[in-house]
Amino acid sequence: MSVRERPATGPRRIWPVLLLVLACAAVLLIALPEDDREGDAACGPRTVASWAADDRATGEFARYGDDAARTDDWTGGDGTHSVRLPDGRLLWLFSDTFLGQVHAPPNPAGQPHTWRDANTPMVRNSAVVTSRSGAPRRTLAAPLFPDPAPQQWRWPVAARVEPRSPGADERVVRVLLWNRMASQGPWIYGVPVATEVATLALPDLRVESIVKVSDQRSVGDPEKRVLYGTTTVDDADWTYVFGGTDAQATSRPSSHAYVARVPHGRLAETAAWEYWDGEEWGPDVTPRPVLGDGRRTGVGSAFTVVREEGTYVLFTMAAGTEGLTTVTSYWSCSPTGPWHGPAKAFEAPLPKDGAPRQETAAYNPQAHPALGGDGRLVLSYDVNWLNATPANAQANISRNVSLYRPRFVSLRLAAAR
Repeated sequence: MSVRERPATGPRRIWPVLLLVLACAAVLLIALPEDDREGDAACGPRTVASWAADDRATGEFARYGDDAARTDDWTGGDGTHSVRLPDGRLLWLFSDTFLGQVHAPPNPAGQPHTWRDANTPMVRNSAVVTSRSGAPRRTLAAPLFPDPAPQQWRWPVAARVEPRSPGADERVVRVLLWNRMASQGPWIYGVPVATEVATLALPDLRVESIVKVSDQRSVGDPEKRVLYGTTTVDDADWTYVFGGTDAQATSRPSSHAYVARVPHGRLAETAAWEYWDGEEWGPDVTPRPVLGDGRRTGVGSAFTVVREEGTYVLFTMAAGTEGLTTVTSYWSCSPTGPWHGPAKAFEAPLPKDGAPRQETAAYNPQAHPALGGDGRLVLSYDVNWLNATPANAQANISRNVSLYRPRFVSLRLAAAR
């Protein structure tokens, strides 16, 4: 066959095929919601490049809690979350909180620790307001969020400032709340009941309303009940609200992560919530986990998510016994996953002031964007005494008040190799 007779394999045949491929790709991109794609040019593997204890942030709450001149303010708490207010102040939200007064060392056992009386009042939630510089200044009347019913309580989790309604100029604070109910072991910290959203007026932070957005009482198995709000991330027109289950059984050391989304300004509208079911978003779908196999991968009951250069990074305590001290991370190009990891971990520094290491644990890593900047990310974590009997744990953290307070680390992320 001569060159002149050779079948056409050049542009005349390639162009129709190429146009067909491009057309199909365009159809797929149109059909696939933007937030479900992994094609963000800035997205890529991220991991912890370096970290160090943030003594300044840790010291601010130590000084505030140790101030013996105050008799009815915050002296310790866990479940640490924060949000920057429009006037520059920071609002800090805590779950179980000790009020009252602290005393200089030595404690009644002769140890060199600042301490509180064993009968010091504890409330289920509290809020501390800082100055614009970040120094804690006052505790709002506690509890800020009243108990919904006898033997039930509210733990505040993520909070954000958003328009009162979509497009409105007025801003309010929305606080996600976990409604829990007293129970017996292994549910010594309460059975999950519902997710609620509180609306706080600005600038006085008065609670205007509390609405229930996800009622879990119809789910018979408490381990399968999902509470939302451990962390939120904004992207485009949506607020993504992450949540999880509580894994109490020893056969499932890791909980599962879930995600919902809500248009900006509508967190307090139950009908505006959409849940991810593994394939699509919807208000009435059956939510499916986005992370967690119950063994090697998964999350603690409280975790945090940040977005850096198009990549979502999730921080959580590690699975298994490492989860008592070690913070690990996962990354994804979409809030729905797939999530990759666990990646490089770091060990959260525990107190060195007399508390036996084997009897204390770190938990609830949370990001605080208002404290970071210039590529630096600040995480808090809580520290508690390991004891299956709450009364015994409370006695030990009252003998040494530095235990039950937030501690902070400062870290930097980098591309994973």
